[in-house]
Amino acid sequence: MINRELIRIKIVQLTYAYYQNGNRNIDTAEKELIFSLSKAYDLYNYLLGLMVALLNESRKRVEVAASKAKREGLKMPSERFVQNKFLLQLEVNSQLTEFMENQKQTWEDDTEFVRRLLDQIEQSDMYKEYMESDDNSYESDRELWRKIYKNLIMNNEDLDALLEEKSLYWNDDKDIVDTFVLKTIKRFEAENDNKQPLLPEYRDEEDREFAQKLFRATILNADTYQRYMSEASRNWDFSRLAYMDVVIMQIAIAEMLTFPNIPVNVTINEYVDLARLYSTPKSSGYINGMLDAIARHLIDTKKMMKTLPEKE
Repeated sequence: MINRELIRIKIVQLTYAYYQNGNRNIDTAEKELIFSLSKAYDLYNYLLGLMVALLNESRKRVEVAASKAKREGLKMPSERFVQNKFLLQLEVNSQLTEFMENQKQTWEDDTEFVRRLLDQIEQSDMYKEYMESDDNSYESDRELWRKIYKNLIMNNEDLDALLEEKSLYWNDDKDIVDTFVLKTIKRFEAENDNKQPLLPEYRDEEDREFAQKLFRATILNADTYQRYMSEASRNWDFSRLAYMDVVIMQIAIAEMLTFPNIPVNVTINEYVDLARLYSTPKSSGYINGMLDAIARHLIDTKKMMKTLPEKE
Protein backbone atom coordinates (compact mmCIF):
# COMPACT_ATOMS: atom_id res chain seq x y z
CA MET A 1 0.00 0.00 0.00
CA ILE A 2 2.80 2.38 0.88
CA ASN A 3 3.87 3.33 -2.62
CA ARG A 4 6.64 5.59 -3.83
CA GLU A 5 4.35 8.58 -4.17
CA LEU A 6 3.55 8.43 -0.46
CA ILE A 7 7.20 7.78 0.40
CA ARG A 8 8.31 10.88 -1.52
CA ILE A 9 5.68 12.99 0.25
CA LYS A 10 6.86 11.77 3.65
CA ILE A 11 10.51 12.40 2.81
CA VAL A 12 9.76 15.96 1.73
CA GLN A 13 7.93 16.55 5.02
CA LEU A 14 10.58 14.87 7.19
CA THR A 15 13.55 16.46 5.43
CA TYR A 16 12.05 19.91 5.84
CA ALA A 17 11.37 19.17 9.53
CA TYR A 18 14.91 17.81 9.94
CA TYR A 19 16.44 21.12 8.89
CA GLN A 20 14.01 23.12 11.01
CA ASN A 21 14.89 21.04 14.07
CA GLY A 22 17.92 22.35 15.93
CA ASN A 23 18.79 18.91 17.32
CA ARG A 24 19.57 17.06 14.10
CA ASN A 25 19.91 13.32 14.48
CA ILE A 26 19.61 11.30 11.30
CA ASP A 27 18.87 8.01 13.09
CA THR A 28 16.01 9.59 15.02
CA ALA A 29 14.72 11.25 11.86
CA GLU A 30 14.82 7.96 9.95
CA LYS A 31 12.84 6.22 12.69
CA GLU A 32 10.29 9.02 12.47
CA LEU A 33 10.03 8.46 8.71
CA ILE A 34 9.36 4.73 9.08
CA PHE A 35 6.89 5.39 11.89
CA SER A 36 4.98 7.98 9.85
CA LEU A 37 4.70 5.52 6.96
CA SER A 38 3.38 2.84 9.31
CA LYS A 39 0.75 5.29 10.55
CA ALA A 40 -0.50 5.65 6.96
CA TYR A 41 -1.05 1.89 6.86
CA ASP A 42 -2.87 2.09 10.19
CA LEU A 43 -5.17 4.70 8.66
CA TYR A 44 -5.90 2.41 5.70
CA ASN A 45 -7.07 -0.35 8.04
CA TYR A 46 -8.91 2.09 10.29
CA LEU A 47 -10.95 3.44 7.37
CA LEU A 48 -11.85 -0.09 6.31
CA GLY A 49 -12.94 -0.62 9.91
CA LEU A 50 -15.22 2.41 9.66
CA MET A 51 -17.42 0.55 7.18
CA VAL A 52 -17.74 -2.34 9.63
CA ALA A 53 -18.65 0.13 12.39
CA LEU A 54 -21.42 1.49 10.16
CA LEU A 55 -22.70 -2.05 9.66
CA ASN A 56 -22.85 -2.63 13.43
CA GLU A 57 -24.69 0.63 14.01
CA SER A 58 -27.17 -0.22 11.26
CA ARG A 59 -27.82 -3.59 12.89
CA LYS A 60 -28.77 -1.86 16.13
CA ARG A 61 -31.25 0.33 14.26
CA VAL A 62 -32.80 -2.65 12.52
CA GLU A 63 -33.14 -4.49 15.85
CA VAL A 64 -34.87 -1.52 17.46
CA ALA A 65 -37.18 -1.10 14.46
CA ALA A 66 -37.98 -4.83 14.44
CA SER A 67 -38.87 -4.82 18.15
CA LYS A 68 -41.17 -1.86 17.61
CA ALA A 69 -42.77 -3.51 14.58
CA LYS A 70 -43.51 -6.66 16.58
CA ARG A 71 -45.03 -4.71 19.45
CA GLU A 72 -47.21 -2.54 17.24
CA GLY A 73 -48.02 -5.02 14.49
CA LEU A 74 -46.19 -3.00 11.85
CA LYS A 75 -44.29 -4.11 8.76
CA MET A 76 -40.87 -5.55 9.64
CA PRO A 77 -37.89 -3.42 8.57
CA SER A 78 -35.82 -4.45 5.59
CA GLU A 79 -32.54 -6.19 6.38
CA ARG A 80 -31.12 -5.63 2.90
CA PHE A 81 -28.51 -3.11 4.05
CA VAL A 82 -27.27 -5.17 7.01
CA GLN A 83 -27.13 -8.27 4.80
CA ASN A 84 -24.89 -6.53 2.26
CA LYS A 85 -22.65 -9.33 1.01
CA PHE A 86 -19.54 -7.21 0.52
CA LEU A 87 -19.78 -5.69 3.98
CA LEU A 88 -20.39 -9.04 5.69
CA GLN A 89 -17.26 -10.31 3.97
CA LEU A 90 -15.26 -7.29 5.07
CA GLU A 91 -16.48 -7.73 8.64
CA VAL A 92 -14.91 -11.19 8.93
CA ASN A 93 -11.77 -10.44 6.91
CA SER A 94 -8.95 -12.12 8.80
CA GLN A 95 -6.38 -9.36 8.22
CA LEU A 96 -8.73 -6.56 9.20
CA THR A 97 -10.01 -8.45 12.23
CA GLU A 98 -6.47 -9.00 13.47
CA PHE A 99 -5.63 -5.33 12.98
CA MET A 100 -8.71 -4.06 14.83
CA GLU A 101 -8.15 -6.48 17.71
CA ASN A 102 -4.61 -5.16 18.20
CA GLN A 103 -5.57 -1.48 18.17
CA LYS A 104 -6.33 0.55 21.26
CA GLN A 105 -8.48 2.95 19.23
CA THR A 106 -11.80 1.65 17.89
CA TRP A 107 -14.80 3.25 16.28
CA GLU A 108 -16.71 2.51 19.48
CA ASP A 109 -14.93 5.58 20.85
CA ASP A 110 -16.67 7.71 18.20
CA THR A 111 -20.23 6.39 18.18
CA GLU A 112 -21.77 9.80 17.62
CA PHE A 113 -19.77 10.34 14.44
CA VAL A 114 -20.68 6.87 13.16
CA ARG A 115 -24.36 7.58 13.81
CA ARG A 116 -24.25 10.91 11.97
CA LEU A 117 -22.51 9.32 9.01
CA LEU A 118 -25.07 6.52 8.92
CA ASP A 119 -27.82 9.17 8.93
CA GLN A 120 -26.21 10.74 5.85
CA ILE A 121 -26.00 7.35 4.15
CA GLU A 122 -29.66 6.51 4.85
CA GLN A 123 -30.77 9.88 3.54
CA SER A 124 -28.77 9.57 0.30
CA ASP A 125 -30.25 8.70 -3.07
CA MET A 126 -27.74 5.87 -3.56
CA TYR A 127 -29.00 4.19 -0.38
CA LYS A 128 -32.66 4.59 -1.33
CA GLU A 129 -32.06 3.24 -4.83
CA TYR A 130 -30.19 0.27 -3.40
CA MET A 131 -32.93 -0.56 -0.90
CA GLU A 132 -35.55 -0.51 -3.68
CA SER A 133 -33.48 -2.44 -6.23
CA ASP A 134 -34.17 -6.05 -7.21
CA ASP A 135 -30.48 -6.63 -7.93
CA ASN A 136 -29.22 -8.89 -5.14
CA SER A 137 -25.82 -9.62 -6.64
CA TYR A 138 -22.51 -9.41 -4.83
CA GLU A 139 -21.38 -6.87 -7.43
CA SER A 140 -24.31 -4.59 -6.61
CA ASP A 141 -23.56 -4.81 -2.89
CA ARG A 142 -19.89 -4.01 -3.45
CA GLU A 143 -20.69 -1.13 -5.79
CA LEU A 144 -22.94 0.48 -3.18
CA TRP A 145 -20.02 0.72 -0.77
CA ARG A 146 -17.69 2.05 -3.43
CA LYS A 147 -20.21 4.85 -4.03
CA ILE A 148 -20.75 5.47 -0.32
CA TYR A 149 -17.03 5.73 0.29
CA LYS A 150 -16.40 7.97 -2.69
CA ASN A 151 -19.30 10.33 -2.04
CA LEU A 152 -19.70 10.43 1.74
CA ILE A 153 -16.43 9.32 3.35
CA MET A 154 -13.88 10.95 1.07
CA ASN A 155 -13.76 14.75 1.52
CA ASN A 156 -15.77 14.46 4.73
CA GLU A 157 -14.80 17.47 6.88
CA ASP A 158 -16.15 15.96 10.10
CA LEU A 159 -14.10 12.83 9.51
CA ASP A 160 -11.00 14.87 8.70
CA ALA A 161 -11.36 16.76 11.98
CA LEU A 162 -11.84 13.55 13.94
CA LEU A 163 -8.78 11.90 12.37
CA GLU A 164 -6.65 14.97 13.05
CA GLU A 165 -7.46 14.62 16.75
CA LYS A 166 -6.35 10.98 16.72
CA SER A 167 -3.05 11.39 14.85
CA LEU A 168 -0.98 14.31 13.60
CA TYR A 169 -0.11 12.23 10.54
CA TRP A 170 -3.53 11.21 9.34
CA ASN A 171 -4.82 14.44 7.81
CA ASP A 172 -1.83 14.64 5.47
CA ASP A 173 -2.24 10.98 4.55
CA LYS A 174 -5.98 10.67 4.03
CA ASP A 175 -6.25 11.79 0.40
CA ILE A 176 -3.84 9.16 -0.87
CA VAL A 177 -5.05 6.48 1.57
CA ASP A 178 -8.60 7.04 0.29
CA THR A 179 -7.46 5.87 -3.15
CA PHE A 180 -6.09 2.67 -1.60
CA VAL A 181 -9.38 1.98 0.19
CA LEU A 182 -11.32 2.39 -3.06
CA LYS A 183 -8.87 0.10 -4.83
CA THR A 184 -9.38 -2.49 -2.08
CA ILE A 185 -13.17 -2.36 -2.38
CA LYS A 186 -12.95 -2.95 -6.12
CA ARG A 187 -10.63 -5.93 -5.62
CA PHE A 188 -12.92 -7.84 -3.27
CA GLU A 189 -14.25 -11.10 -4.70
CA ALA A 190 -17.00 -13.19 -3.08
CA GLU A 191 -15.16 -16.49 -3.47
CA ASN A 192 -12.28 -15.29 -1.27
CA ASP A 193 -14.50 -15.27 1.84
CA ASN A 194 -12.56 -14.09 4.92
CA LYS A 195 -9.21 -14.64 3.19
CA GLN A 196 -9.60 -11.75 0.75
CA PRO A 197 -6.12 -10.15 0.67
CA LEU A 198 -5.89 -6.55 1.77
CA LEU A 199 -3.12 -4.38 0.40
CA PRO A 200 0.24 -5.18 2.07
CA GLU A 201 2.01 -2.45 4.03
CA TYR A 202 4.76 -2.38 1.37
CA ARG A 203 4.52 -3.86 -2.10
CA ASP A 204 7.95 -5.41 -1.59
CA GLU A 205 11.18 -4.99 0.37
CA GLU A 206 12.54 -2.79 -2.40
CA ASP A 207 10.01 -0.05 -1.61
CA ARG A 208 10.87 -0.18 2.09
CA GLU A 209 14.56 0.18 1.22
CA PHE A 210 13.71 3.01 -1.22
CA ALA A 211 12.41 5.11 1.68
CA GLN A 212 15.47 4.61 3.87
CA LYS A 213 18.06 4.97 1.10
CA LEU A 214 16.49 8.11 -0.37
CA PHE A 215 16.19 9.84 3.00
CA ARG A 216 19.76 9.01 4.05
CA ALA A 217 21.21 10.05 0.69
CA THR A 218 19.35 13.36 0.88
CA ILE A 219 20.73 14.24 4.31
CA LEU A 220 24.23 12.78 4.12
CA ASN A 221 25.07 14.27 0.71
CA ALA A 222 23.35 17.63 1.16
CA ASP A 223 26.48 19.74 0.59
CA THR A 224 27.37 17.84 -2.58
CA TYR A 225 23.87 18.16 -4.00
CA GLN A 226 23.70 21.88 -3.26
CA ARG A 227 27.04 22.30 -5.00
CA TYR A 228 25.56 20.58 -8.07
CA MET A 229 22.70 23.08 -7.92
CA SER A 230 25.19 25.96 -7.95
CA GLU A 231 27.23 24.44 -10.78
CA ALA A 232 24.11 24.03 -12.91
CA SER A 233 23.12 27.67 -12.50
CA ARG A 234 25.71 30.44 -12.29
CA ASN A 235 22.97 32.81 -11.07
CA TRP A 236 21.97 30.55 -8.17
CA ASP A 237 21.02 32.56 -5.09
CA PHE A 238 19.77 30.56 -2.14
CA SER A 239 18.53 33.66 -0.35
CA ARG A 240 15.96 34.30 -3.08
CA LEU A 241 14.52 30.80 -3.04
CA ALA A 242 11.73 29.39 -0.92
CA TYR A 243 13.45 27.02 1.51
CA MET A 244 11.05 24.23 0.52
CA ASP A 245 12.26 24.58 -3.09
CA VAL A 246 15.82 23.79 -2.01
CA VAL A 247 14.63 20.78 -0.01
CA ILE A 248 12.57 19.40 -2.91
CA MET A 249 15.43 19.77 -5.40
CA GLN A 250 17.90 18.23 -2.96
CA ILE A 251 15.69 15.13 -2.64
CA ALA A 252 15.18 14.97 -6.41
CA ILE A 253 18.94 15.00 -7.00
CA ALA A 254 19.36 12.28 -4.39
CA GLU A 255 16.83 10.14 -6.24
CA MET A 256 18.45 10.76 -9.62
CA LEU A 257 21.86 9.66 -8.35
CA THR A 258 20.89 6.88 -5.94
CA PHE A 259 18.41 4.92 -8.06
CA PRO A 260 19.77 4.16 -11.55
CA ASN A 261 16.59 2.39 -12.67
CA ILE A 262 14.29 5.39 -12.18
CA PRO A 263 14.21 7.51 -15.38
CA VAL A 264 15.18 11.14 -14.92
CA ASN A 265 11.94 12.49 -16.38
CA VAL A 266 9.93 10.39 -13.89
CA THR A 267 11.88 11.88 -10.98
CA ILE A 268 11.51 15.43 -12.27
CA ASN A 269 7.76 15.06 -12.81
CA GLU A 270 7.25 13.61 -9.31
CA TYR A 271 9.01 16.48 -7.57
CA VAL A 272 7.42 19.16 -9.72
CA ASP A 273 4.07 17.77 -8.55
CA LEU A 274 5.26 17.92 -4.94
CA ALA A 275 6.29 21.54 -5.43
CA ARG A 276 2.71 22.34 -6.43
CA LEU A 277 1.55 20.84 -3.12
CA TYR A 278 4.14 22.19 -0.73
CA SER A 279 5.78 25.31 -2.10
CA THR A 280 4.91 28.67 -3.69
CA PRO A 281 2.66 29.11 -6.77
CA LYS A 282 5.68 29.78 -8.99
CA SER A 283 7.86 27.00 -7.59
CA SER A 284 6.73 24.16 -9.85
CA GLY A 285 7.79 25.92 -13.05
CA TYR A 286 11.08 27.05 -11.57
CA ILE A 287 11.88 23.62 -10.13
CA ASN A 288 11.02 21.96 -13.44
CA GLY A 289 13.54 24.13 -15.27
CA MET A 290 16.20 23.83 -12.59
CA LEU A 291 15.98 20.05 -12.26
CA ASP A 292 16.22 19.68 -16.03
CA ALA A 293 19.35 21.88 -16.03
CA ILE A 294 20.83 20.02 -13.06
CA ALA A 295 20.17 16.62 -14.65
CA ARG A 296 21.83 17.67 -17.91
CA HIS A 297 24.81 19.04 -15.97
CA LEU A 298 25.19 15.75 -14.07
CA ILE A 299 25.01 13.78 -17.32
CA ASP A 300 27.48 16.08 -19.10
CA THR A 301 29.97 15.88 -16.22
CA LYS A 302 29.62 12.05 -16.05
CA LYS A 303 28.29 12.19 -12.49
CA MET A 304 25.10 10.45 -13.62
CA MET A 305 24.82 7.67 -16.21
CA LYS A 306 21.29 8.34 -17.39
CA THR A 307 19.77 10.00 -20.44
CA LEU A 308 17.29 12.80 -21.05
CA PRO A 309 15.39 13.54 -24.26
CA GLU A 310 16.94 16.20 -26.42
CA LYS A 311 15.42 19.67 -26.11
CA GLU A 312 13.27 20.65 -29.08
